[in-house]
Amino acid sequence: MKNILVMHTGGTISMSENAQGVVTTNDTNPMSNIEIIQSIANITEKHPFQIPSPHMTLKHMNILRKSIINEIYEENYDGIVITHGTDTLEETAYFLDLTLNVSIPVILTGAMRSSNEIGADGLYNYISAIRTACHGDAKNKGVLVVFNDEIHTAMNVTKTHTSNTSTFQSPNYGPLGIITKNNIYFHHHPLTHPPLVKVNEAIKVGLVKAHSDLDSDLIKFFADQEYDGLVIEALGQGNLSPSSLDGIQHLIDKNIPIVIVSRCFNGIASGNYQYEGGGYELQKMGLIFSNGLNGQKARLKLIVAISNGLNDALLDDYFKR
Repeated sequence: MKNILVMHTGGTISMSENAQGVVTTNDTNPMSNIEIIQSIANITEKHPFQIPSPHMTLKHMNILRKSIINEIYEENYDGIVITHGTDTLEETAYFLDLTLNVSIPVILTGAMRSSNEIGADGLYNYISAIRTACHGDAKNKGVLVVFNDEIHTAMNVTKTHTSNTSTFQSPNYGPLGIITKNNIYFHHHPLTHPPLVKVNEAIKVGLVKAHSDLDSDLIKFFADQEYDGLVIEALGQGNLSPSSLDGIQHLIDKNIPIVIVSRCFNGIASGNYQYEGGGYELQKMGLIFSNGLNGQKARLKLIVAISNGLNDALLDDYFKR
């Protein structure tokens, strides 16, 4: 039987609905010490912290990363499962994917319904995550997210619905694999990348969603407040309003890197349009175009890149992978 480390961090999967219909945190995690789990794997449970996922910070993510490194150094585990709130689950998953250098499966899961609600999905997702962590084909695939019978890569998965149990999807790419009652199937292999292990929790990277008539003063704010970088969810394929360009140049003059992603749900930003504020012109100015990441993940990737001293051509190359 496989030895699996489970790290509980909080979220809806650890909560229950009270008599007033409000979801609250439990004193004891309902996923702990469930008898059926013992027939699947030998489970060691740890509780590095217990928070709702909107409270998740870079510091929490780094505590989790260090806890995993310490645990696998001291014990021989076959896989790791992390239970997590869904609101920021994709961010923690991607941060770990960027910074963990492990070959064993690392799986994140959670729940859209608390443990005592009708149709609660937490236990099923938890069992599916443990089954996946035990599967030999889950090795060397980076950090994965298991939810609603699907396996997704940390890079591509995102929360798409406020309450639907099939909220986690991978736009453009689809799931990496699926889970059935008796088997686990992987359809393809994810892109791999060397992890960058330095994390400076003091790095500040902002995130702005572009809109028509985007004001330069908003962009300049991040330089004036001494941010280290900025991610902009640009229009369409990676375009911005001319009204924002003074602010863009202000950050460039201060050597503050700017990464462009698209605010569109599907597709990849690229420098195709040669007009004022068009992606082609933004690339000429030195802005970095990301390879299909959403804004929240590009922000974490830029934090990791700056923490490890990447700049100029190295930074541009890092975001192409």
